[in-house]
Amino acid sequence: MARLRGTGIAAVNYPTGMNLGGDPSQALIHATTSGSFVVSLSATDLGQGLRTAIGQIAAETLGVEYDQIVIDTADTDTGPHDMGTYASRATHRVGNAVIAAATEARGDLLNVAALELDAAVDDLELDGHGNVTVKGAPARTAKLADVAANAQFKYGRMIAGRGSFMKPKSPVDPETGAMDPDSTEAHACTVAEVEVDTETGEVAVLSIRSAYEVGRQVNPALVQGQIVGGAWMGMSHALYETTAPYYPAVDHSPKDFSEYLMPGTLEMPEIECVVLEVPSSNGPYGVKGIGEMTANSPIPAIINAIYHATGVRIDDLPVTPEKILLGLEAKHRGLS
Repeated sequence: MARLRGTGIAAVNYPTGMNLGGDPSQALIHATTSGSFVVSLSATDLGQGLRTAIGQIAAETLGVEYDQIVIDTADTDTGPHDMGTYASRATHRVGNAVIAAATEARGDLLNVAALELDAAVDDLELDGHGNVTVKGAPARTAKLADVAANAQFKYGRMIAGRGSFMKPKSPVDPETGAMDPDSTEAHACTVAEVEVDTETGEVAVLSIRSAYEVGRQVNPALVQGQIVGGAWMGMSHALYETTAPYYPAVDHSPKDFSEYLMPGTLEMPEIECVVLEVPSSNGPYGVKGIGEMTANSPIPAIINAIYHATGVRIDDLPVTPEKILLGLEAKHRGLS
């Protein structure tokens, strides 16, 4: 009996969006009398930080501070259309729609600012901090909050924008199967190190190290959180999680979350990552999707590491101690 160590590697490329009727998203933006901007969406933040990322994209495009953006994820009755939060599409699709809406609202804003500053629209510039200035004349400046208020109370105008993004559906060539199913693709490579106890069949994941190419990072802290969370989820899928341990039989299925196994803090390995930025040509400020792919490559990397350590190839998840011991026994008998 021994504790055997092994190293496994796995790589993945992951599509952003799907080929579903164009997979569209829409956004609406309007300015309030206080100078803040409300971004109305039907896209749902599932905890991945979508509201934060979209707020940053809106602020960048409008030329205002992030705290001047209010994200209103309404509902499907009152919000603009969105296909859903899936396929790692949200920041890409919604971000493009928000840029379109913010660009239109920015045009309205500058038109009113031109009246306020008695200048041509082309002579105005936004400083990104909530001010608009006449180029070459820094003394001629106005706060966007004042411009937004005067738009409504002085000029009777509304500062607003509409935006939509849709990648046209790509038909499938009946002869070759060729199609364009997504908008862009992100990439990742993961190396996992494990230790396998050949007496008990238990697997300890020692480290998960990854390199991710995710396009442009809107918020590096959120990207880091996705990667660490995905490493945990991939490890959990590989070694712990199952609703049917003896599938197709339902025997010994977990009845609730007290019986549904997932790794705890003591099981977490060392996690390291490097993020590479290769901006996409069609994403908002070069964005690609990262959400789901972070859980993908850790799974085969861990399975490959177990194979490297033991010589036992298991292709049925999760890899339980029982499966490892049966595999070792079969290998010892020369059956595999």
